[in-house]
Amino acid sequence: MKIDADELQTNETDDRGRVYLGTEYANKRVTVAVVEVESETPDEAELAAAHREASESAGSLADEWDCTSDEAWSELDG
Repeated sequence: MKIDADELQTNETDDRGRVYLGTEYANKRVTVAVVEVESETPDEAELAAAHREASESAGSLADEWDCTSDEAWSELDG
């Protein structure tokens, strides 16, 4: 079977993995092929990288806050 690129359709599934084809396919025999699946959720490597980045960012913010806090207290004491 030969398929032209302009005949391909991209549809999104609902939360149960179903695709609505449309009324033009009502009462017709339809053959569907899944060509590609894209996940909207990040994979484990992406999550780990984001977690590392957030941890590093939080650490540097805590260090900056310590310095700022120390300066503020020393100005209040002086």
